[in-house]
Amino acid sequence: MNQDKIDMESPSAMSEPESARATQVRSVLQNLRRVFRSIQAHSRWVEKQCGVSSAQLWAIWELSTQPGLRVSELSTIMSIHQSTASNMLDKLEDKGLVRERRGPDQRVVRLYLTDEGARLLANAPRPAQGALTHALQQVSDEALAQLDTGLEQLIRSMDADENEAGLEPLTGRDL
Repeated sequence: MNQDKIDMESPSAMSEPESARATQVRSVLQNLRRVFRSIQAHSRWVEKQCGVSSAQLWAIWELSTQPGLRVSELSTIMSIHQSTASNMLDKLEDKGLVRERRGPDQRVVRLYLTDEGARLLANAPRPAQGALTHALQQVSDEALAQLDTGLEQLIRSMDADENEAGLEPLTGRDL
């Protein structure tokens, strides 16, 4: 029995679990890099295909399916900060793809696609809501919950629990 105790505490017995953990850490890092690179590649491809970022394309798609959204509603749907949505919409408006309409209450602004915005969307690549969002929708409920829990733990261990950061979309330029 004493021999068993010595074997369990020997460096070779200790390195086995550490080695497996180190392998798993490397695997997770590689998988995260694959996700980021896939997002980058998709964003570059979308921009090359239709001249707008993947986040802008998603906004256009949402406005086509729900005409008359307010900026706050669009930001909630896209999980982005309202100021980020406003800045993005300004760019889309400058390109002639989106227009605003104010109702009787001048504070309420409703958003609509222009004819040019509808034409762009008709010829745009799919999924318009983004490759990552589309992929996450394909994951089982159980796997999605595990991923969410794991990512929350990772963020806490990085001391990066900045809630506002989660409201800014990733673009090819950000990575």
